[in-house]
Amino acid sequence: MSQSGPKKLRRFIDQFSGGNQVLIVINADPDAIASAMAVRRLLWRKVPNVTISNINIINRPDNLAMIRLLGVNLTPFAEIKVNQFNRVVIVDSQPDHNEFMTNLQPTAIIDHHPDSGCKAPFVDIRPHYGATATIMTEYLRAAKIKPSVKLATGLYHGIKTDTNDFKGRTQIEDVRAFQYLFRYANIHLARKIEQADLRFDYLKYFTIALQNMRQRKGKVYAHLGQVVNPDICVLIADFFMRVNTVTWSIVSGTCDKKLTIIFRNDGIRKNAGKVAKEGFGMLGNAGGHKNMARAEIALHDLKDRVDTRDDKKLLSWIIGRTARRAEPK
Repeated sequence: MSQSGPKKLRRFIDQFSGGNQVLIVINADPDAIASAMAVRRLLWRKVPNVTISNINIINRPDNLAMIRLLGVNLTPFAEIKVNQFNRVVIVDSQPDHNEFMTNLQPTAIIDHHPDSGCKAPFVDIRPHYGATATIMTEYLRAAKIKPSVKLATGLYHGIKTDTNDFKGRTQIEDVRAFQYLFRYANIHLARKIEQADLRFDYLKYFTIALQNMRQRKGKVYAHLGQVVNPDICVLIADFFMRVNTVTWSIVSGTCDKKLTIIFRNDGIRKNAGKVAKEGFGMLGNAGGHKNMARAEIALHDLKDRVDTRDDKKLLSWIIGRTARRAEPK
């Protein structure tokens, strides 16, 4: 654990007092959910109320299983009255990552994504870490709090997910946190969460992807058209990376009047975050890590560039903006 851990913990805890109503805002995925659970545990005896709110619609079966099996109470952001809270914490994200976060005035921001220059009374952003859950595990250890089985399992799963089973960007801190959590986590419960990633109605998108995919020099591209949930693109992008000859997997779909593009690669002399940012950052939100990234663009911002109603043209447009950028450096 970093020597600065206890100091950062004290600075974080000092932002709160006994009368505070605390709102934790997350873009719910395993790392964010687990990190929010840890923040709530740290503030357990410090404040009377902590509410965790998700800005996204949670449809992924594994995320739903995590919430159910770990007993996490989440309130959709649409149901939140922000003015009822006098402390706001953002974990595993930053204000400019999502339009719902832009107008928030956070008290604390804790994240492992690249620093976007956000401001708050307390900021702890560590882009070199593989997961925000690693940071939160260090906080718990600095506070000498032994995590409950459910909290340890959540953090364990969060680190495992965001480091892609330690095949992605990983630091020794991630490994140490993982080893520590292993003592307290329920591994069978974690496996049950991890394996709950499919629904019957998702299977048709695999057929669409296989029928419409294009291959170029180890790269696989697929556009799924209209999807019920953008996370389907994640499942299929990860699926293509299991093919031994695939070095890049770029899968897109449209949902809620947005185009979502998911990037995956083998991490060898490649940078998915950079490709996403350079290819689509000027059009919407784009970025990520070396071997995984995401771009989200409002369809109305694309009307002068490509016919978004034509799936073939849209896929060709995506290939055109990524093929050269995705070449090894």
